[in-house]
Amino acid sequence: MPPTDVHIKASIERTGKEYKEVHEWIDLDPEKKAERHDITKIYEYGKMFEEKYGKEGLQEYIQHIHDDVKTKFEHVQHDLEKAIAETLAYFGVK
Repeated sequence: MPPTDVHIKASIERTGKEYKEVHEWIDLDPEKKAERHDITKIYEYGKMFEEKYGKEGLQEYIQHIHDDVKTKFEHVQHDLEKAIAETLAYFGVK
């Protein structure tokens, strides 16, 4: 998943604002990081961010989760494709 500074840079490019507090809240507490990436809590956490930072802050929170999901699944897809290629090569299929 992208590091926090990459999320902050993307927020600046989109909005002109860092939304550093949003990104750090999601990423920097190792004990709560998985919970804060839980897509079933988007409504709950989204309301919190919207109340504190407005619609744009809500959008940045959602975009952070979106970017992390996308990156995670790209890694899974890459790993799967590599495993399939290695398995086919093992059995002589190239």
